Amino acid sequence: MIKHASLGDKIFVFCNYTFLAFIMVITLYPFLNTLAYSLNAGLDSLKGEIYLWPRLFSIENYKFVFKEATILHATLISILRTIIGTVITVFCSAMVAYTLSRQDYVLRKFITIAFILTMYFYGGLIPVFLLMRDLHLVGSFWVYIFPGVIGVFNLIVIRSFIEGLPESIMESGRIDGAGDFRTFFNIVLPLCLPVLATVALFTAVYQWNSWFDVFLYNSSDINLSTLQYELMKILQNSNVSSATMESGFANSGGTTSMVTPLSIRATMTIVASVPMIIIYPFLQKYFVKGMTVGGVKG
Repeated sequence: MIKHASLGDKIFVFCNYTFLAFIMVITLYPFLNTLAYSLNAGLDSLKGEIYLWPRLFSIENYKFVFKEATILHATLISILRTIIGTVITVFCSAMVAYTLSRQDYVLRKFITIAFILTMYFYGGLIPVFLLMRDLHLVGSFWVYIFPGVIGVFNLIVIRSFIEGLPESIMESGRIDGAGDFRTFFNIVLPLCLPVLATVALFTAVYQWNSWFDVFLYNSSDINLSTLQYELMKILQNSNVSSATMESGFANSGGTTSMVTPLSIRATMTIVASVPMIIIYPFLQKYFVKGMTVGGVKG
């Protein structure tokens, strides 16, 4: 098609690809630069001028990070809160969204407005903390899960998708004797996989990256610390020596290998980012499917 295109079309395609390539470079460069620092020897990283690949390859930074029992336990807590929080949030939000999408539900408008108001008004940190304390959630794992069980934005997204489904499908289920629960589980949920996958990704990213709730409610309990909170402490710790920290590993020359705060920060950033990068390609197909369904409806 390009061979027979006009000069204007060829110029447009060239500019389009050039612009997209530029966007790709500025998007990938920070991650690749951080990866290069994490795979570079700590002392050598202090010299700077590391761009897309390590100057002196080393995995001592990763050995230093993963030898810490605190980091491994924090990673486990992050994985648990991401999985449990995502499953519960998506399921509960989908149930409420299905209820609010029913035209015969007389309180749908009132409850929808009540949910939306929570997006504009917030009680503040102190009242929320007192509420979590009175609910006996402070100092427990479930303080990461229960406050976000119903996400209003996710609720609106799922409800809008359900309202776009053909009503005849659900009516046929009721004619066959299906109740609301059976209609929801057997008809609505399978049809909502694209939007549920999207909401699941949003929720998983939020749960994985969240650290402020750990700081508020569980900062004194190391057993409930998360990977992002440990990363935050490393990034914000002004007491870390600007010199070097012994990693406890001996290199081939018999001397002690060293890591630096700069190399450890880069390593922790990569460790915290990789899980979301791995998950995204598996959910991308549902995004494509959702756009295809929307195109057919249009």
